[in-house]
Amino acid sequence: MTADVAGEIESPVYAVLAVGPEIEKYKPYGYTIEQYVAQQLFDSSRYAMKWDGEWHITYEVFRDLGIAFAAVLVLIYVLVVGWFESFVTPLVIMVAIPFSLVGILPGHALLSAFFTATTMIGFIAGAGIVVRNSIILVDFIELRLKESMALDAAVIDAGAVRFRPMMLTAAAVVVGSGVILFDPIFQGLAIALMAGEIASLALSRVTVPVVYFLIQKYLRRVS
Repeated sequence: MTADVAGEIESPVYAVLAVGPEIEKYKPYGYTIEQYVAQQLFDSSRYAMKWDGEWHITYEVFRDLGIAFAAVLVLIYVLVVGWFESFVTPLVIMVAIPFSLVGILPGHALLSAFFTATTMIGFIAGAGIVVRNSIILVDFIELRLKESMALDAAVIDAGAVRFRPMMLTAAAVVVGSGVILFDPIFQGLAIALMAGEIASLALSRVTVPVVYFLIQKYLRRVS
């Protein structure tokens, strides 16, 4: 049996999510019909359902991108640990990565765009830029601390002084991504980079220094 999806919502994801639970309720011979996506059917003694075609490809793409994103997070953590020689500081730097979703999801809703595989690619690519912004904040704070500046003053100074290069980076990403904003294939990539950068710029500028300040105060207290 083959079928396709068309209309206002053309993505197969929504059709599968709607039909899947209904198939689970249908028990023609007293058992639940098993549904498969990435696996093939080898048992012909019972009825089963194999979601194939575009949904199979979509499932594998998002699964592989999720695994790749997890690997990227591990590599980023290892690299930052090597640079700052601390196991805690990289966590402070990486706390800004989820902030991209604060912009990505509303950005898609505003433009009536679907969350596609290119969106996921843009989210992964944007994570590197977000980490870069966090690194220049934390690195500036530690430079000020080495100059015997107080922790609270160093945190405030970093948020004020390093905001300009962060803003210029975000502006460059937004302008560069604007070229493909209305491309039917890469629109998700453009929205993820543009909206994600704007949101992370607004939130990480405050959150990263504050989290660094709280953790350092705690570490100084317990030591």
